[in-house]
Amino acid sequence: MTFDELLTACVKRGASDIHLHAGMPPYARINGHVTPLGSTPLSPKTTLGFVDHITDERTRPIFDAKGQVDMAYSVTGVARFRCSVFRQRGSASIVLRVLSSDTGDFSKVNLPPRIMQFLTMQSRGIVLVTGPTGSGKSTTLGAILDRINSERSETIITIEDPIETLHRNKKSILLQREIGSDAPSFAEALVAAMRQDPDIIMIGEIRDYATASAAISAAQTGHLVFSTLHTLDTVRTVNRILELFPPGERETARTLFSDSLVAVISQRLLPTVDGRNRVAALEILKGTLRVKELIKDPERSHLLTDAIRDGREDGMQSFDDHLAQLYSDGHISMEVGLSAATSMHEFKMKALSIDQERLMAATTLDDL
Repeated sequence: MTFDELLTACVKRGASDIHLHAGMPPYARINGHVTPLGSTPLSPKTTLGFVDHITDERTRPIFDAKGQVDMAYSVTGVARFRCSVFRQRGSASIVLRVLSSDTGDFSKVNLPPRIMQFLTMQSRGIVLVTGPTGSGKSTTLGAILDRINSERSETIITIEDPIETLHRNKKSILLQREIGSDAPSFAEALVAAMRQDPDIIMIGEIRDYATASAAISAAQTGHLVFSTLHTLDTVRTVNRILELFPPGERETARTLFSDSLVAVISQRLLPTVDGRNRVAALEILKGTLRVKELIKDPERSHLLTDAIRDGREDGMQSFDDHLAQLYSDGHISMEVGLSAATSMHEFKMKALSIDQERLMAATTLDDL
């Protein structure tokens, strides 16, 4: 089996990540669980051969000098992959993340239609999609950009590491730059993007002060900015953004970020009841006047949770509310909901109420 055939087989089995390490068989993460593919271990010669196959004149010298390099790889007609190539215990290893190469996958994104419409109508500000690794952040962002691309005539610039979904121009001009091959860093690419006539800028991830500062500046100057962070919920996202700034700049950053904020979407992928799929649980924070005022005041920022709970009419929702809805609809189990809940007690009360309603409904049917 060739390297490309191995990747193709993993994609067909629904893998989200693929592990290739010397001394063990290939492994794939399927529905959140790491599973061995056979029992034959890979040899150091084989894994080094894989590295020879996917690296080029730019990435191979980096791997040889530093013992690690990140890059993208594609199998035509199958998928794109984000690759982390590195040495461990003296041998070459590769971990690949399967990326969507088909915009048809955007149909899996379950943003409420009202929120999707709200986001795609914005003309300026900052929208953050957050969650742990593998929670579908890039797919959600891709779906939003694809909707804008289909409905509006704009210039959209993406800055990614690597490019995860290959978009084609529809109504908009969509330019995609990859860190490493097209630009040296997120921060530098973002500064350069300001001279490239953008209406909308998508930054693959905000990782540092320079990128955060440039992103907020872009939003402040009339651009719509999308990006991601590795944070677990919306309130932690606000805190994380502000923590990227030096203490002396944090007060100003609070004001600028709060003024720019359009929305924060936090998501987690959870196993469904049948164990065959995963479903996204979402927390949504919108930059309403109340939310902006709470972010500006560090003494009141802890009240953002209450603002989400009180903002249901504005389209906001907490994780626990959405988990309860997923439980009510039969998508997740009680155990999964409890493990993912922000407040286990609050979710349990909601779930028990749902169980009681089900019991009463069943009893009524039996009496008819």
